[in-house]
Amino acid sequence: MPGHTENEIIVAAPLDLVWDMTNDLESWPQLFSEYASVEILARNGNTTRFRLTMHPDEKGTVWSWVSERTTDRAGLQVRAHRIETGPFAHMDIRWEYAQAPGGTRMRWHQDFAMKPNAPVDDDWMTNNINRNSQTQMALIRDKIEQRDRDSRTAAVTP
Repeated sequence: MPGHTENEIIVAAPLDLVWDMTNDLESWPQLFSEYASVEILARNGNTTRFRLTMHPDEKGTVWSWVSERTTDRAGLQVRAHRIETGPFAHMDIRWEYAQAPGGTRMRWHQDFAMKPNAPVDDDWMTNNINRNSQTQMALIRDKIEQRDRDSRTAAVTP
């Protein structure tokens, strides 16, 4: 059975700030703890093709792949998929944003399937993605909330 994950978090910051920071691909290495670099390969309207490279894993392996991401600011959604799928048969991602009590709700959906010869199965990857998504979302929340606090403090400081 293919893998599916859904994770969400409330960020105590304005939607515009959450949207802007999480969709600034060039800053992802500072926003996510897992990414070492992002290389923009092409832009066409709201669609960006880019290479993500992770920090080396515990075995020293560096994972890298090309994805394509399309933002829909009016619909408060982002859709992405891997172009270079690696061990995945497919990987499709949807991010949704919404106003929520206390700030902005950010929700990530991931639908995928592992290739038959992949070193892990769909269940293992589902657990891994869920665990990692929760970690990354908390880091992102903390960084965005800090940026919001800093900007509000700067705005009132003479």
